[in-house]
Amino acid sequence: MSISERARQLIAARTPFVRATVVRAQPPASAYPGDEAILLADGTIEGFVGGQCAQNSVRKAALGALQAGEAVLLRVLPDGDVHFPEAPGACVVVNPCLSGGSLEIFLTPQLPPPMIRIYGATPIADALAQVCAVLGYDVRKDADPAEATALPTAIVIASHGGPEAETIRAALDHGVGYIGLVASRVRGAAILDTLELCDEERARIHTPVGLDIGAKTPAEIAVSIAAELVAGVRGGLGRAAVSGSPPEEAVDPVCGMTVPIGPAAEHLRLAGADYWFCGPGCRAAFAGKAGA
Repeated sequence: MSISERARQLIAARTPFVRATVVRAQPPASAYPGDEAILLADGTIEGFVGGQCAQNSVRKAALGALQAGEAVLLRVLPDGDVHFPEAPGACVVVNPCLSGGSLEIFLTPQLPPPMIRIYGATPIADALAQVCAVLGYDVRKDADPAEATALPTAIVIASHGGPEAETIRAALDHGVGYIGLVASRVRGAAILDTLELCDEERARIHTPVGLDIGAKTPAEIAVSIAAELVAGVRGGLGRAAVSGSPPEEAVDPVCGMTVPIGPAAEHLRLAGADYWFCGPGCRAAFAGKAGA
């Protein structure tokens, strides 16, 4: 499977990843311009953008890009001597393991669009679905939150009745970070009073939902709700849902590189202690010295 085909597969599955592309290489680096790889949130690398030591630097920078949701130009150098033209904003890594070549690799995070679940067959629900689609969000209508296969970024209940309290409780229990209820202040408070909410749960529920812009028509109310959703997404609501927490790190005891701890990292356990390495070479060297 090609990198492009794999990328399409991950996008369809709403799996966050980073696409890495070598844009410049200086011999004797083992990678060439145009080489590509996909890096997953657990540190797994699919493809080739350099040898084991270069991969560790790419993995660390890619996980950072995934957390920030921003692309980065990574420059992997064998020492402090910069041989490439200056590139403002580039991330420079000095890799003591590198065999002498230098690399420039462009890292592009691919995060799934915010998923908005909308409940209700009302003019407001229909208008909100249209506005969210224009924003590029993944819009789902009237799905049971208890049966959802992917955690939505937000849900908005615009049914004007029905099992509103039950839908809110199911969304809370499944960890949805933003829950909007289209209701008057009085009706919304009455519904929430039936749920016995803790402070953390109450903070996740927005009712009346939407920014106060004086909206009257269904379309205007939809715009006010969408504006509040944008503020939440840009404030980290969507990114937190797909990226998780930054991975733990350790220092390679042989070369001194910082290594993200994960299933893809080289690991050795000796005398009850865990050691992590940038690649199999450092691991073998350490194990040989320790007599393991």
